[in-house]
Amino acid sequence: MHTEIIAVGTEILLGQIINTNAAFVARRLAGMGIDVYHQTVVGDNSQRLTQAIKIAAKRNDLIILMGGLGPTKDDLTKQTVANFLKKKLIEDADAMKKIIHYYAASEKEMTANNRLQAQYIAGSVPLKNETGFAVGEYYQNDHGCDFLLLPGPPNELKPMFANFAQPLLYKKYHNNHLLFSRVLRFFGIGESLLATKIEDLIDKQSNPTIAPYAKTSEVTLRLTASAVDEYEAKQLLDETEEKICSRVGEYMYGYGDENSLVKVVVQKLLQAGLSITAAESLTAGAFQAALGDVPGVSSVFPGGFVTYANSAKSGLLDIPARIIQTNGVVSEETAKWMARKSKEKMETDIGISFTGVAGPDALEGKEAGTVWIGLAFKDRPVQAKLYHFARQRSLVRERSVLTGLDWIRRELIK
Repeated sequence: MHTEIIAVGTEILLGQIINTNAAFVARRLAGMGIDVYHQTVVGDNSQRLTQAIKIAAKRNDLIILMGGLGPTKDDLTKQTVANFLKKKLIEDADAMKKIIHYYAASEKEMTANNRLQAQYIAGSVPLKNETGFAVGEYYQNDHGCDFLLLPGPPNELKPMFANFAQPLLYKKYHNNHLLFSRVLRFFGIGESLLATKIEDLIDKQSNPTIAPYAKTSEVTLRLTASAVDEYEAKQLLDETEEKICSRVGEYMYGYGDENSLVKVVVQKLLQAGLSITAAESLTAGAFQAALGDVPGVSSVFPGGFVTYANSAKSGLLDIPARIIQTNGVVSEETAKWMARKSKEKMETDIGISFTGVAGPDALEGKEAGTVWIGLAFKDRPVQAKLYHFARQRSLVRERSVLTGLDWIRRELIK
């Protein structure tokens, strides 16, 4: 079956609000095996909305409209759909009682247009709005596509869809075809190289499908399997993941849309019972701030150092002046000393350092983007690695932090 989502609202077209409703509904539909083939955004205009409905009705079995169910003149969705279906609007008595009670209790004047929120298309199943006033509705059409109308505010749409619309849709459209997704997260490899290494898997994909997405400084792969149940889907996803990881597994650090590299590293530190500190120059505390965003990190992170000036490196970390004078701030030796001294002073298992040129200007004859990262890891020789990040200042610093985290991750799994 084919489904189309139509979001109604000029504010969405103008970019004044982000259409999070469509993402929420699409994910829920995918979980029921209902495929969304098109998404459309239309302003608050009856003629353009009618045109969008006519196009959608020719190519879909179900049209889901979101927004435009309120009491104002620009709320035209239910009236436009009713005209398209040649149906009248009727009033839901319970919804009207709720509206009347609200205005009476708040001692506000109820205007006539508020009655619009309690109306729905004749022949529809009205959907209760538990957090607002506008009634939703599901219209099952024996001679064409079905319609589902939902309010625009997310705090009204989400509970209405989950509690009332979803059970109706599942009952009619469920066909033992469910979609299950798994997100693989990668760092240290670009989207083009990753896609090249698994090109034949992408070209031959059928079930599961493989979709790469480039994000800031990382890449994700979304694997989507069609199956009759979760067990079958897991087998399909496991097989595909194994093939992918046999080629690029060293770059994969975790799973999920909400996961992150710093969360993975902190979790591994907690599991291993290892503590960490940092000495930061060019990143100015960004590494430690990233750690601090993760709940529970205080168990493994007692504190650290931000040593922008040479005097801070000498005063806080006891790095001999000759080390910096001889080698420079942006150097292997300085990075090693920063990592080792921070580890010693905080008495932790791991010490990491960041020194370099964030830009835009060069420093000590080094181009912007030149970065040294030092790592003093428990019972291992102190190391330092040179990187060249050819991007603007903020991204050089972000990339440095993520690269340091990934280095720690790799050391933790050795």
